Amino acid sequence: MHSHHPLRAVTLMLAAMLCFALLDATSKHLSQTFNVPLLVWARYAVHLVLMVVLLGPGHGLGLVRTQRPVAQFARGLLLVAVTGFAMAAFQIMPLAETTALIFVTPLIVALLAGPMLGEMVGLPRWIAALVGFGGMVLIARPGSALAPAGIAYTMIAAVCYAFYQIQTRKMTATEKPLTMVFYTALAGTAAMSLALPWIWQGPVPTALEALMICSLALYGGTGHFLLTHAFRHAPASTLAPFLYAQLIWASLLGWLFYDQWPDALSIAGMVTIVAGGITVALVERSAAGRIEAERG
Repeated sequence: MHSHHPLRAVTLMLAAMLCFALLDATSKHLSQTFNVPLLVWARYAVHLVLMVVLLGPGHGLGLVRTQRPVAQFARGLLLVAVTGFAMAAFQIMPLAETTALIFVTPLIVALLAGPMLGEMVGLPRWIAALVGFGGMVLIARPGSALAPAGIAYTMIAAVCYAFYQIQTRKMTATEKPLTMVFYTALAGTAAMSLALPWIWQGPVPTALEALMICSLALYGGTGHFLLTHAFRHAPASTLAPFLYAQLIWASLLGWLFYDQWPDALSIAGMVTIVAGGITVALVERSAAGRIEAERG
């Protein structure tokens, strides 16, 4: 039985979004020196080691016991793709704009939920999605000085992230959250380790750089831990708007560490994407409420 503490949930959510923004900012810094696939490998390998060392003794085979191993690995590989393409985008694009473009993911999920999850995609969802995609156009408009390759990377990351979220929805009925996190780390480590002979190149990290590389897994793992516990204290519909706090953190970190601040049109695009995403969340909340009422 989960307790209902909205303030605690929001605080945990804001902290989780800060962790994800720090992961992105750190990967942007490291990718100027080290190649992105190596950073992706380190992010998942360190994550896997931490889970085995810290959780293995207490959970044992519970970490790996699953009814759907193939689906677990497929889901994990989708997140590996998200991480890789997002890091490649952050390497050549500002933090705030890149984060905003990846946040079109909920809009893609809303449209794919019909054919892939059997959910009704009504007119309000379509309008909200189109509004959000309009915000994307404002950010990625011609003349925005954003790298075309970076825009392409973010779009691929967003599509992969949408399929990852849909796969997660399908699996939550039978799979434990901790097991899903473990298989994500396992799939990422296995996939990137196969490529290790080709991606292990470049300078040898200094002690500080090695610590920063390890911190990628720490930020990611801590963020997901905080996110999971946030949803224990408040429903998803309540917390959905606070997911966009990552945009605020990304903007502040981009300004503090990279002297990058989005222009007026990009800010307008960000606000539009957020408006579209929150509208989708509210529509889904209303639909869920109607379904519960009909069942009652």
